[in-house]
Amino acid sequence: MKDADSKNSSKFSALIVAASSSFLTPFTISSVNIALPSIERDFQINALLLSWIATSYLLSAAIFLLPFGKLGDIYGRKKIFRYGIIIFTLSSFLAAFSNSAGMLIFSRIIQGLGSAMVFATGIAIISSVFPPEERGKALGITVAAVYSGLSCGPFFGGLLTQHFTWRSIFVVNVPLGIIIILLILFKLKGEWADAKGEKFDVKGSVIYGLSLIALMCGVTFLPGISGFVLIITGFFGLFLFFKWEKNIRYPVFDVNLFGTNRVFAFSCFAALINYSATFSVTFLTSLFLQYIKGLSPGDAGMILISQPIMMALFSPVAGRLSDRIEPRIIASIGMAITASGLILLSMIRENTGLAPIVSCLMLLGFGFALFSSPNMNAIMGSVERRFYGIASGSVGTMRLLGQMLSMGIVTLIFALLIGRVQITNEYHPVFVKSFRLALVIFSMLCTGGIFLSLSRGKLREN
Repeated sequence: MKDADSKNSSKFSALIVAASSSFLTPFTISSVNIALPSIERDFQINALLLSWIATSYLLSAAIFLLPFGKLGDIYGRKKIFRYGIIIFTLSSFLAAFSNSAGMLIFSRIIQGLGSAMVFATGIAIISSVFPPEERGKALGITVAAVYSGLSCGPFFGGLLTQHFTWRSIFVVNVPLGIIIILLILFKLKGEWADAKGEKFDVKGSVIYGLSLIALMCGVTFLPGISGFVLIITGFFGLFLFFKWEKNIRYPVFDVNLFGTNRVFAFSCFAALINYSATFSVTFLTSLFLQYIKGLSPGDAGMILISQPIMMALFSPVAGRLSDRIEPRIIASIGMAITASGLILLSMIRENTGLAPIVSCLMLLGFGFALFSSPNMNAIMGSVERRFYGIASGSVGTMRLLGQMLSMGIVTLIFALLIGRVQITNEYHPVFVKSFRLALVIFSMLCTGGIFLSLSRGKLREN
């Protein structure tokens, strides 16, 4: 009886800590999106540099997620998780007092590092503590916390920006971060290191990181020749990374899982496509509502909150369903609904009312909720315990690579259609054109992802 109580307490503590941290980082992402027009005015920066305030965080997180997932497997997931929250909290304080766009972007890079340490280990801790029959529900709650953070971000971020400037968004992270640190120190007991004693793959980590940097910097420099050179270099680097990881004894990312585990591979690729097609929607819609519709940050936040509220409401339901029904069925339906929402949103114009925009965002939120937690359950349920860290890192990596690709598509469209200028009144028509073009591309991506999701195979044999 005492052992059962101890196990239940351990599960509850792990869930509270994972859910709390899963709330904090998305809260920051969505808050910053709503504050971007204010940041642009403060620092007088162009559209491309403005996009890098969001992209720098994602790039940093994507670079460090895989290495820290493996380090967590080797040295302890709770240890990496704890240090990640500390770094995230300190970098939030630094961002709040940035006196230039360069310093803010640097702070966002450090934030991305801390966030990578948290996300690389949080899902793995949940999967280590909860048995398979309860994992979907726990992951659903964790995903709901992510969407709660996304929900609160636009609303509170808009209010904070409007009344206390954009800097207050980063200030509020500090006490929240401290609370999570205290929870880890006093409530989260135990340690999980299922790959203890293995060597860490430094070379593979460096190749991977430099390849991602080359790709994203290449997108920024397009259509110049240097942009094409960097992109080609980045893809070549990823090819080298794949070859290296395939043959090394202790890879930072076990690419062989993609060749031998169909459910794992197709679920990861489905996540990559889904995030590629959806992440920049909030970024673009925030700019549309403030630049084109003339809304204040607070009012724009009230509109944007409709999407993540649907995610937060339906993610736990979808997670529980995926414990009983094949995850690929629920996730594929979610992907189809998301594609429909993107198509509808791509049709809005300058004179479109707010009600159709809210309806499209709610449809997107519902579709993404049906996709996300079942897809995550499929990934974590398709591997052995010793691969939980790698699988957790894969979930986060596909999310971040997808988010980065999504922002890369937007950055490329901005570079080709708008250029290195501020989005002033004269550039509003071309911004709307860019907005609609991006959503058409995203809807095409998501439509293709439906078939990939359906093709993943069964997680459980009936």
